[in-house]
Amino acid sequence: MRALIIFMLLAVLVMDATCYESHESMESHEYLNPFINRRRANDFIQADSRLEAITQERIRERSKAHHERQREICEDYYPCELYAFRHGYAAAYRHYFGRRRTK
Repeated sequence: MRALIIFMLLAVLVMDATCYESHESMESHEYLNPFINRRRANDFIQADSRLEAITQERIRERSKAHHERQREICEDYYPCELYAFRHGYAAAYRHYFGRRRTK
């Protein structure tokens, strides 16, 4: 019986020593709110540069140069493309689509 009391007392002391929660852990700002907002997360996690390059490419696709849009229109129309092989895309576009008025 005496050994059981000593063992229980020793177990309580070990539990008290290992399970003690210090005030330092409670002072941390992460104790109350472990999540951070997106803006602060982006401060230390940088986006992948490949994703940025893909995004820039998509922006460039949306805002194409005037002559590039004309060339693509000409490429989609087979007679215009054949004419472009001999005379160039600018002349072919003027020949087939130059009379149109765009708004």
